[in-house]
Amino acid sequence: MSGQVLVLGGTGEARRLAAALVAEGVDVLSSLAGRVADPVLPDGEVRVGGFGGADGLAAWLAEHRPRAVVDATHPFAARITASAAAAAARQRTPLLRLQRPGWTPGPGDDWRYVDSLAAAAEAVRDAGTVLLTTGRQGVGAFAGLTGRVLVRSVDPPDGPLPAEAVLLLARGPFAVEGEVALMRGHGVDVVVTKDSGGAMTEAKLVAARRLGLPVVLVRRPPVPSGVDVVGTVEEALRWVRHTG
Repeated sequence: MSGQVLVLGGTGEARRLAAALVAEGVDVLSSLAGRVADPVLPDGEVRVGGFGGADGLAAWLAEHRPRAVVDATHPFAARITASAAAAAARQRTPLLRLQRPGWTPGPGDDWRYVDSLAAAAEAVRDAGTVLLTTGRQGVGAFAGLTGRVLVRSVDPPDGPLPAEAVLLLARGPFAVEGEVALMRGHGVDVVVTKDSGGAMTEAKLVAARRLGLPVVLVRRPPVPSGVDVVGTVEEALRWVRHTG
């Protein structure tokens, strides 16, 4: 078995883990799904494009025999995480899920949890002006909204947009004062987002709290059973050191 570590990436945690491993002399291959037009590339070797589901990844693992796989994809990349779990189990490759903790509401927060994008769309159907920050995939779930919807994403969304959509292309991190100004300037009545966690996009939650706005949060999909999960890059780094 080679000493290579496959990092399924695309997140800030994945980039930080790759940088730390490269600094320790570990052979790292970071795999990006290729869904962002101009991704921030991590240190070390990089491949762009999917493996072809669980079967394709299992075949890749069988051919390359990496020392371990760290799934550090987005908390909502459920399909990739499921494929990684199935493929790693099939090839008996050590697998770790690196997933940053979700956000925790504090005093003054008005958070309303839902289980899907469709449920989020239903929750804000008559809510007035919506700030939608769920990413470019799945925006079609909100296409039936008739009110004003600010759609913010890094790249143009997939699928149809709401009739009164205003597209805001931007990449975080965002500052709280900027988020407050955005919400005030556009007369936002409710914020819709996924429970992604992390500091890069947390400012919108602080801004909503300051302005007394409700936030509709889509819950995370569950991690496949039997997969070890850590919440920090440091924990993942220790796991890699003692694996393989």
